[in-house]
Amino acid sequence: MKKVKVLFVFLLLFTLILSACTNEQDVASPQATTTQAAEDEKSTGETNKDDGSSGDASADIPKEVQKPLKIAAIMQISLGTFSSQYVQGVKEQVEAFGGEVQVYNADNNLAKMATHLETAINQNVDGILIDHGRADALESGVKKALEKGIPVVSFDNDLNLPGVTVIDQDDYSLAWSSLKTLAQDLNGEGEIVYVWVGGFTPMERRNTIYEAFQERYPNIKEVAKFGNASANTALDTQNQMEAILKKYPNKGDIDAVFAPWDEFAKGVTRAIDQAGRNEIKVYGIDLSDEDLQLIQKENSPWVATAATDPAEVGRVQVRFLYQKIAGEETPAIYSLDPHLVKQSDLPDETITMDELGEYVEGWGTSDAGVSPWMKALEEKAN
Repeated sequence: MKKVKVLFVFLLLFTLILSACTNEQDVASPQATTTQAAEDEKSTGETNKDDGSSGDASADIPKEVQKPLKIAAIMQISLGTFSSQYVQGVKEQVEAFGGEVQVYNADNNLAKMATHLETAINQNVDGILIDHGRADALESGVKKALEKGIPVVSFDNDLNLPGVTVIDQDDYSLAWSSLKTLAQDLNGEGEIVYVWVGGFTPMERRNTIYEAFQERYPNIKEVAKFGNASANTALDTQNQMEAILKKYPNKGDIDAVFAPWDEFAKGVTRAIDQAGRNEIKVYGIDLSDEDLQLIQKENSPWVATAATDPAEVGRVQVRFLYQKIAGEETPAIYSLDPHLVKQSDLPDETITMDELGEYVEGWGTSDAGVSPWMKALEEKAN
């Protein structure tokens, strides 16, 4: 019995000691938590100092782009709504970065374009954007710009110089996407009209695919070919297409038109619509708000077009240029992903290019040429 009492007392004491220790820990816990929190806060503060987030927002922005930059945009031709939306994209992105851009339009005169390039160089701009043009007219001026330390990013031309980034719309894929849709809709057999003009790098590339298309689909015959670039390309194309329709007046004489430029597509679409020949279908390349309205018009003959967002093209080109100015590496070539936009995929109500992404996956969004500091630069500028 005595042994039992001793054992009982021992267990009771052990329980009390254990309880006391637990209470001491409970009392000490807030202090430990507070101390740990203080250490964490100190650590966080030191981290913030390191990444600049608690100091000057411009700390992470390369010094080369912190000042407002002067950018020159040299264009071979600014014609139609595609060009206007491309220019809009360029201006939006440059201004978002706090810079200013001067646009030079050469009116499809390569000698004038070369002169504009020389002018921009002599004005000591911070960077140069080139839209279209040809290497034989521009290479000398571009080399001079590079020698003066002025970065250059070009769009849709055949420049091939070290240090120059050339972006394009992947014209081969654009042409094939539109032509393959045409061939499938015709079931591999029919009569078509081809609207085309040379002298532009993207048109030359698209023509390469057209020639391959003719070999691939020998039962699709070309009955007429025409085209020229002018100050009123869409209207001139409309007049020329009207003459073609008179030459081929019967249903079945023409099944489709391939128009690898939206100015061409607009012209032939209006001619076909006004002649009441809506059995003839139009397959194009490029897209703008004006084009969308034509495609969505009831009974429109324009049924498909392959395109990239022209405003996004401009924004991507600017971002690559700012990366160059900041001393970052950029690719020698970059092709934006094209999209096939089909009339049948669009809603009944008229939409704009800004809304097209709801119906065409991936439209108008690209992370090309994006650097982590660009968001901070936009916030600083605005």
